[in-house]
Amino acid sequence: MPRRLGNLGLPQSELHRHIAWDIGVRELGDALAEACDAVFIRQTYSRLIVDCNRDPSAPDAMPPVSDGTVVAGNAALTAEERASRTETIHEPYHRSINLELLRRDACGQPSVLVSLHSFTPALTGGSPRPWHVGVLHDGGDPSFAMAFLAALRREPTLVVGDNEPYRMDLVDYTVPRHAYAAHRPYVELEFRQDLLRHKQALQSWVEIVLNSLQAAYDITSTAER
Repeated sequence: MPRRLGNLGLPQSELHRHIAWDIGVRELGDALAEACDAVFIRQTYSRLIVDCNRDPSAPDAMPPVSDGTVVAGNAALTAEERASRTETIHEPYHRSINLELLRRDACGQPSVLVSLHSFTPALTGGSPRPWHVGVLHDGGDPSFAMAFLAALRREPTLVVGDNEPYRMDLVDYTVPRHAYAAHRPYVELEFRQDLLRHKQALQSWVEIVLNSLQAAYDITSTAER
């Protein structure tokens, strides 16, 4: 949390909940990046400050309420306050992604945009979510995401969601911004947070994701030829 914004009026207990951050994604992303020699770009600030997977003009980009918790520091934000968060946190994050993709393009290095997220096993008062992992896809060129989904579904122990527990739609921002117009292959992944808590589980996910990435790459490369 930026020092100048304090804790947005929230106790520490709320900042440890899923409303404040995608639990487990940093560790998973670090491990995946190391395993496949990839670049991992992550946001260091809480999504309660500004959700970088939302259009900054969207009401829930700086939510006044999140999963039943009132976020006092996000109430009645002025246009100037919203613009400040966008300019200092949201836009630099997306600029970093764009510059890395442009660098790779300039080197003739093919890229797949893999967007990592995690979800709570159940929202407050909601039903348990049965999926272990979800594959999100929509516009642009979804062929890589669909091939990844098919590969992941060959894992016999996994419950895999197809655009579950969330749909990739107009709410999403990162993949549409950086993949759609460029027809860049992409996949957005949602992992259930209780399955990311232990080192052994993380390593299992790394192996599963790497295998699925390779399978999807092989399928889509063959299709292109």
